[in-house]
Amino acid sequence: MTVTAEAVVSDEQRRVTITSWKTPIIFGLFTVLFALLPLLVPREGDSTFRLVRSADAAIQLPELVLPANATAWVAVVLLAAITALSVLWTRARRRLPLWLTVIYVIVLLVGFLAWASAGGTLPMIGLLGGALALATPLIFGALGGVIGERVGVVNIAIEAQLLAGAFMAALVGSATGSAWAGLIAAMVAGVLVSLVLAVFAITYYVNQVIVGVVLNVLVAGLTTFLYRQVLNANPETLNSPPLFPVIPIPLLSEIPVLGPVLFRQTIIVYLMYITVFLVWYGLYRTRWGLRLRAVGEHPQAADTVGIKVAPTRYWNMMLAGAIAGMGGAFYTLVTNPQFGREMTAGAGYIALAAVIFGKWDPVRATLAALLFGFATNLQGVLSVIGSPVPSQFMLMLPYVVTIFAVAGLVGRSRPPAASGEPYIKS
Repeated sequence: MTVTAEAVVSDEQRRVTITSWKTPIIFGLFTVLFALLPLLVPREGDSTFRLVRSADAAIQLPELVLPANATAWVAVVLLAAITALSVLWTRARRRLPLWLTVIYVIVLLVGFLAWASAGGTLPMIGLLGGALALATPLIFGALGGVIGERVGVVNIAIEAQLLAGAFMAALVGSATGSAWAGLIAAMVAGVLVSLVLAVFAITYYVNQVIVGVVLNVLVAGLTTFLYRQVLNANPETLNSPPLFPVIPIPLLSEIPVLGPVLFRQTIIVYLMYITVFLVWYGLYRTRWGLRLRAVGEHPQAADTVGIKVAPTRYWNMMLAGAIAGMGGAFYTLVTNPQFGREMTAGAGYIALAAVIFGKWDPVRATLAALLFGFATNLQGVLSVIGSPVPSQFMLMLPYVVTIFAVAGLVGRSRPPAASGEPYIKS
């Protein structure tokens, strides 16, 4: 009997459909909790959604004014309808599509924003643009985490890769006067960190979680030391990197609302769009992705059909490090013109949470990272317009959702079978 590489991952295509009521239950729970807001804490006045950034925009849109409490109740009705639809589909043993969840989240957000911003003006372009800026390094880190875990290595060291990338981007970018040189240096730094993780995890079979945590602490300490001893001593020449300019894409950048947010960005954001697509396409549509998933699901079977497990893991871990390093470069070549100690502030751990929340899928992990960025930016915007919602609750939201995801309460969340397991050839 001949075994092929396709047979290694064929279980992904032949999964038995199991009826799960978890998603309808979560929908119902959030619908009831949201309904309590307009019921117990009704908000008087109108909510204004500003859809253009300035008066000189090519396409002008009027401000959207919605009655706060009435809009919240309309959202409750729509959420209840979506919940009922999910119940019917689950009873019919149909798999709930991703778009249904996306619509539910959008309706929930619109209703909540209308309720929370009663009597104030919400700048939508600033809110969405800030969310994308905060999510970009998380997306790069999450993509690195997806590749690592799909090939069988738990990439706990995303934080170290982001921080090393930010440091080297600032150093090399300042020394050469080139943002592109800084970006390449950031990718190399991410590769080196991931290579250290790969050597200990793949060759010496050391516990991957322990190695990753040690690398995070090591890189944080090393960059802090070099920042004090090297960068601070020559800030003008070694810690003043040039920033990537904003490049608006003609026509696309003039699309109302989404145009300025998505298509008036720097080259790193555009590279992020391309990277998300390439990782998704490569993972599910190419031989590279088939072999990567085979090694992560069943390395012994992959070895049997001629796939070299250790080299496959090494090369893909280096690729994951390069992608995460690009996320680190975003900190010092886009948002901040200099490196600061521990400036990533735990973003690598949030990216790892996005990997889990996204069920080890590049597109879902990207959406999860966008949720983190949106929630982080929203708490600042709501505090500025005087919303009664405590900012701490908004910061807690993505972590609470992640706990639900890890616990399996938002559907099946199963990591690759061989993730974290060293392969010892017998």
